[in-house]
Amino acid sequence: MINENILSLIKYRIEQAEEALDAAEILLMKESRRASVNRSYYAMFYAVLALLCIESKETSKHSGAIALFDQIFVKPGFIPTELSRWLHQAFIKRMMADYNPINSVSMNEAKEMFEHAREFVIQVKNYLQKLVIF
Repeated sequence: MINENILSLIKYRIEQAEEALDAAEILLMKESRRASVNRSYYAMFYAVLALLCIESKETSKHSGAIALFDQIFVKPGFIPTELSRWLHQAFIKRMMADYNPINSVSMNEAKEMFEHAREFVIQVKNYLQKLVIF
């Protein structure tokens, strides 16, 4: 059984994911592709942090969280490998959008990333619902 503090943290992380997803959509409508990519990635990242709460795992690095996600949830087959691929791609695109002034992301890439982020959050929430967390 998951204690109340962990359950509250999971719910908080899902709220963060949903807020980031909402922001990504608004930014996409305004054609602010770099900012939308950032928020789409963070929607996925916050959903990953929600999952890691189940196992009481934390890390200060994004790459560490992604590695734990793959190890604990993807490799055993709890989460589809497609979501891992989307997360890895989003991590790279977010860094390009945030830190590379020359190569940026296109509107099509930003739209695709938003769609992947939306599906990612939905699937994580569905997984959590199966565990009767929500």
